[in-house]
Amino acid sequence: MRLLIFSFVMLIANLGFGQIPPPTKKNLIVKGDLQTKYASTITAKELKEILTVIASDEMQGRETATPGQKKAEEYIVGKIKSFGIPPVEREGVTDGYLQMMPFSKESWGEVTFKVNGKEFQNLRDFYCFRSTNMNLPSLKTDEVMFLGYGIDDESYSDYNGVEVEGKVIMIFGGEPTNKHGESWISGTEKASNWASNWKKKLKVAKEKGVKMVLMIDPKSGDNIGRFRRWLVEPSLSVGLPEKKEKNTANSYYISPEMAMKILGKKGKKLKKIRKKIAKKGIPISFTVASNLEMRQMKQQEISYSSNVMAFIEGRDENLKEEIVVISAHYDHLGIRGEDVYNGADDNGSGTTALIEMAQAYAQAKADGFGPNRSVLLIWVSGEEKGLLGSKYYVENPIFPLENTVVDVNVDMIGRVDEAHESNSRYIYVIGSDRLSSELHEINENMNNKYTSIELDYTFNAEDDPNRYYYRSDHYNFAELGIPAIFYFSGVHDDYHKITDTVEKIEFEKMTEIARLVFHTSWQLANQEKRIEVDVDQ
Repeated sequence: MRLLIFSFVMLIANLGFGQIPPPTKKNLIVKGDLQTKYASTITAKELKEILTVIASDEMQGRETATPGQKKAEEYIVGKIKSFGIPPVEREGVTDGYLQMMPFSKESWGEVTFKVNGKEFQNLRDFYCFRSTNMNLPSLKTDEVMFLGYGIDDESYSDYNGVEVEGKVIMIFGGEPTNKHGESWISGTEKASNWASNWKKKLKVAKEKGVKMVLMIDPKSGDNIGRFRRWLVEPSLSVGLPEKKEKNTANSYYISPEMAMKILGKKGKKLKKIRKKIAKKGIPISFTVASNLEMRQMKQQEISYSSNVMAFIEGRDENLKEEIVVISAHYDHLGIRGEDVYNGADDNGSGTTALIEMAQAYAQAKADGFGPNRSVLLIWVSGEEKGLLGSKYYVENPIFPLENTVVDVNVDMIGRVDEAHESNSRYIYVIGSDRLSSELHEINENMNNKYTSIELDYTFNAEDDPNRYYYRSDHYNFAELGIPAIFYFSGVHDDYHKITDTVEKIEFEKMTEIARLVFHTSWQLANQEKRIEVDVDQ
């Protein structure tokens, strides 16, 4: 009997977090640190078994709103159910585990351009972006106005004294600069935003009543390759298709050769015209006869995707309304031609880590040692399309955002980047101190106590040119003032390639990182006081 009492006293001393339920026979057999006990259920063996399925060809690359994404969704839900995690019974949740999201899928249906009866080719002679164009069933004109740079500024305006309403205009990209390289607009060597913000020119053209803008792009060939993904692949946006008028004029980006065909004899003088404008800072405009026929028609369809959720209700009556969110995106790039982009690291690794953490939390709950605060594990879709799943969640939260304590985000934790080839036991930590100094300290303390891996803050620098802080799902939470921490092992040669496969994953490394994420989230879910936002933005 004395031994039993002593064991129970030692157990209480070691638990360390929150109020522990009254002793039961089952409780008495638990020994040691609870965090270590449940973190140890995350194993390299199980991570490998799960990721081998997640990143298999059967999942077809898990692209958002495709059959492959649906298969991944079903697999994750199946694992959640197998852990005994009950469904979420709240408005906005389908089948207990899914937050369904409508997506508008948009692609070019027909894009044509004829000049004096000759048809020019899309993605060879010209290109155009869906995002700035409305459907244009037919536009015919027998004249084109050359309008310099299409700028309307107090310091320089191509529009002064020129009637453009209802016209098709042709303009240069960029802005005019004098022989010293100084902008005629800014008056310095620093370019004005007319040079970098091409949408600004399209907005002015729209305001002036221009029907079509033809932008001369001297690097059109390179840019067609650079922007091919956005030009060719369908785009997704959350919600139903918008019918509202765009604030930009319809536009084409045309090669210099095509511009010369349109302008005829005047086209041969384009270089001289550019130099003349640059020399004196005085706009030049003219109109030429040219028969143009243009058509820009988009195809739109509605599709659906989902965020998957596992909810572990807190056991403390005073704290369970507060939510610790742990997130990872489970979508990837899908299929391109005959190639399957399996995305083992991006983000099969984070997806798998969350599944293992769900099992750990479920086991703790089943043992009577569940977290004091509630924990929401959420696998979001649409990250590769622009962080769309997490954006949809924060705009349509299942649990009040004011009760959301933190977002702990996991994206790519299974590989080693070039900077750490000599030490694979590292992780980049991003955003931990951007809103809450305490969040940063907690992660540091949990690592010092349990995992002792290198925490690299390189990409957390505010001047980081990669801007990773803004490029994963935690940012949609952070933007609303919710503290967020992002775990990331860096990019590698297989990033966004068909070679991002399971056999290249370092599962021992992945295990340690997943355990650190669990330890940090466990502390956040169990400490007495909610972390505070104490960093000025």
